[in-house]
Amino acid sequence: MKKEKKEKKTGFFKDFKKFITRGNVVDMAVGVIVGGAFTAIITALSNNILKPVINFILAKILGKDSLSEVYTFLQRVNLEDGTPDLEESIYIDWGMFINAVINFLLVAFTLFVIARIATNVMKRVKQRELEAAKAAEEQKKAEEKVKAEAAAAALAAKEAELQAVYANIARQTELLEQLAKK
Repeated sequence: MKKEKKEKKTGFFKDFKKFITRGNVVDMAVGVIVGGAFTAIITALSNNILKPVINFILAKILGKDSLSEVYTFLQRVNLEDGTPDLEESIYIDWGMFINAVINFLLVAFTLFVIARIATNVMKRVKQRELEAAKAAEEQKKAEEKVKAEAAAAALAAKEAELQAVYANIARQTELLEQLAKK
């Protein structure tokens, strides 16, 4: 019984080691790390470049200073000076929602562009591989054709040589027959 449990543990850890050392896990880890860095870039792009432009447009349209001031209060609690107390109030933060949508669209668009570029690169690589394989096959066929033609030429030369030998034998036989008749 203990031996079976030990074998199961050994099998479990052996399988775990196999899983961890497989290339896919390492690739996935690299992808997650790069994805995190990529998200930081997209967030910076959104917050530092696009959000100010959108804030400017919204300020012109809504009369608010930025996305951070676009709220719908469900229950408003004001401070003594009359400004809303955002910690105590219940509100819908449209600015954060719009910012999240912008970030999502940026990430989705950027991933789409990267995936499209990667797909096109892979298509080109596969096309080049197919062309190289086709060229190699055509070259092999051409070499085989040259070899076959050379073999046929050699066979034809042997055949011609044999015909010459046979013609010579026939001529000698004919001469011997003529001599024998005399």
